[in-house]
Amino acid sequence: MASLLMWSLFYHVSLFELASTTQTTAFSCSLLGHVEMSGFLADGDYIIGGIFPMHYRVELPSTNYTHKPASAQCLGFDPRSFRWAQALRFAVEEINQSKNLLPNLTLGYRIFDSCSTPRLAQQAALTVLNGPEEAHNDMCSGAAPILAVVAESGSSQSIVVSRTLQPLRMPQISYFSTCSCLSNRREFPTFFRVVPNDDYQVKAIALLLKHFGWTWVGVVTEDHAYGRFAVQGLRAVIKDMGICLAYHEMIPKVYSREKVLEILDVMKSSTARVVVIFSVEGELYPFLKEYMDHNITGIQLIASEAWVTASVIAETYPFLTGTIGFSIRQGMVPGLGDYLLTVNPLRYPNNSLVQELWAALHGCSMQPPADRSPVSPELPSCTGSEPLLKQHSAYLNTSSFRVTYNVYKAVYAIAHSLHNLLSCEPGKGPFQNSSCAKTTSIYPWQLQQYLQDVSFTISGEKVNFDEKGDAIPSYDLINWQRGTAGNIEFVKVGMFDGSRDAGKELFIQDEAIVWTGQQSEVLVSVCSDSCAPGSRKAFRRGEPLCCFDCVPCDNSKISNQTDSIDCTPCPEDYWSNAARTECILKAVEFLSHDAMGLALTVISIAGSCLTAAVLSVFKHHRNTPIVRVNNSELSYFILLSLVLCFLCALLFVGEPTPWSCMLRHTAFSITFSLCISCILGKTLVVLAAFTATRPGNNIMKWLGPKQQRVIIFSCTLVQVVICAVWLAAAPPFPFKNTQYSRSKIILECSVGSSLAFWCVLGYIGLLACLCFVLAFLARKLPGNFNEAKYITFSMLIFCAVWLAFIPAYVSSPGKFTVAVEIFAILASSFGLLFCLFAPKCYIILLKPERNTKQHLMGRVIK
Repeated sequence: MASLLMWSLFYHVSLFELASTTQTTAFSCSLLGHVEMSGFLADGDYIIGGIFPMHYRVELPSTNYTHKPASAQCLGFDPRSFRWAQALRFAVEEINQSKNLLPNLTLGYRIFDSCSTPRLAQQAALTVLNGPEEAHNDMCSGAAPILAVVAESGSSQSIVVSRTLQPLRMPQISYFSTCSCLSNRREFPTFFRVVPNDDYQVKAIALLLKHFGWTWVGVVTEDHAYGRFAVQGLRAVIKDMGICLAYHEMIPKVYSREKVLEILDVMKSSTARVVVIFSVEGELYPFLKEYMDHNITGIQLIASEAWVTASVIAETYPFLTGTIGFSIRQGMVPGLGDYLLTVNPLRYPNNSLVQELWAALHGCSMQPPADRSPVSPELPSCTGSEPLLKQHSAYLNTSSFRVTYNVYKAVYAIAHSLHNLLSCEPGKGPFQNSSCAKTTSIYPWQLQQYLQDVSFTISGEKVNFDEKGDAIPSYDLINWQRGTAGNIEFVKVGMFDGSRDAGKELFIQDEAIVWTGQQSEVLVSVCSDSCAPGSRKAFRRGEPLCCFDCVPCDNSKISNQTDSIDCTPCPEDYWSNAARTECILKAVEFLSHDAMGLALTVISIAGSCLTAAVLSVFKHHRNTPIVRVNNSELSYFILLSLVLCFLCALLFVGEPTPWSCMLRHTAFSITFSLCISCILGKTLVVLAAFTATRPGNNIMKWLGPKQQRVIIFSCTLVQVVICAVWLAAAPPFPFKNTQYSRSKIILECSVGSSLAFWCVLGYIGLLACLCFVLAFLARKLPGNFNEAKYITFSMLIFCAVWLAFIPAYVSSPGKFTVAVEIFAILASSFGLLFCLFAPKCYIILLKPERNTKQHLMGRVIK
């Protein structure tokens, strides 16, 4: 802490002195302390700063605030990051030799190590600005020799560096910091990067999860801004994709084995078989060691771009074969491979970083500098002349430059911006009054203006920055596969291009992927198995949306997709099939010519034929006393109307149509009204005939044949008028009844007007009741053949049938409603036929000796 306060103090003193240069032309300043930091320095007309995490972690000294603390000890040398630093040096030297870019000018550099720690990253930034020596400092007067800084790898370090550089308005270009928070121009106005931000990475990871159906995943992050913002962005993207996080664990900033074991226990106990890890390789390294020691298998790791191409991790933990993740796009840096071979302790005998590189690559011991941890004395000594071999891939891997290529691009972005600034034509500049910057005094903020608008092509790739300082988003999908030599190879199996249209950003070669445990099949990572078509999700209370039960769709509802949230109701005329996967037309039910329909049809025809036979008997025996005494004309009318009653039942069989619906009800009502009217006329005649025998009673003259016809016509006419009004106002019509049964359509005739329908039945009932009352009164009148008795029985049966019809009609389902109505018609018709004509036919056909006038009169005399 004391060291950090000291650096902040001398930093602010330097800024104060810099601001004072506007009032004094000759002013000098010096550092308040000596900084022991190894790095690479080179002078030039313009200087570029570089900060790289050339060590994994740091051991901070104890502070008691009584004396100056010792220097921090950086541990775990990273040859990969060292290569990044060499890429900056190589790019600067390449530009200095160019005749087209910055001709006659040279670039220099100041490169220092951040040890993957924000505190030392700030110290490195201040050292880049002020220089490591206690001498006259160029920052104290005139324009700054440092125009831009290429930094840093970790987002936490980049945040610290950016805030350190902001007061000087100095642009910073990051080559590997992806936190989306750094796109905030209000907080980080001078920050640029040549790597896509995490908004695109988490989108790519979300699309990857969706592509393979992984809806239940775990997330492990480092406890820094990079990890926190990454998981925050991932949550936002996946919430509308049906993907849920089973857990989110953070690797502690200060390594704690107890906490790491807790994370591993969560991973082992969880049903999530896919784990996304957002972490830089330095903090992930000890975590993976515990992961390996616990022999955890069956988990598919998805690596963030921060470690998916980390050669050190791949070489140390080869059991991670099958790991998949998105890496920044690779590019070519011609000549860098040969340049890396020139870096050795013999050429740089006083550079402690080169010595550590040699010790890390060859496993030997060299004399460490004061600020570095000592190497084990058990290791052999190094001479510095050892050859660099292919197995030193962490440093010499030139087959797929990614972060290295980003560093290369960042340097060229600065160089092109500076070249454009120096090439400015007077009157066409970007500054006030279209002015240009003074070439003899260039300030960092002026370079930033050109950096925002720079656009150039390198290795076939167009490089520019958007308004937030971000680069064009594109990734390679990398799969860790075991090579023929047993080593881990980073194989490209797809890509993500954020500039493409929605839905076309991700391309994957599924067949080229090798999964964890050398499996060729994709792991399943879901909280609940998918709901098959025909069912829907029923989310569990208090659990994530990915955890659900599958519930079959209700009747008349379907789902024809997997994992349907809800079932879709079928249209009114449709019904769900047995599997509840499609809507099928409902079965249309009506009284057709099936077994029931045929039976009723046969009975109806048989009744009409029987009635016609009776009519023919009466016609044949029309001159016999029993036919004549029973008013043959009315008998003919009754028999004819009964034939029509039997035949009208046929109108109720078959598919209802507009004409059949109107005809069946009107024909039924008129024919029955005709029949009952005829019976009423006969009843009146019987009653009048016996009453007329009394002296002075001449009632029969009012009930002659003519009057009988008038009565029949009048009574029938009333029903005809009712039917006419019914048909004119609200006629019966075919109706699809879907309310009674949801699985079928009952095609029936709607009466149109219920009032008219019940008026028709009521009128027939009124006639029948009147006949019944009159016949009942005449039942005991004398006579050998008193027809009033039979009329009474016939009306009793008729009324009983139609009274029973009402509740049966209302309660019968579907086509049975029509069957009940036909049954009522046939039953009442047969009742009338048998009660009125069976006794007469019996005498006519079987007892002809009784069919005489004497017999009939004898009973009357008696």
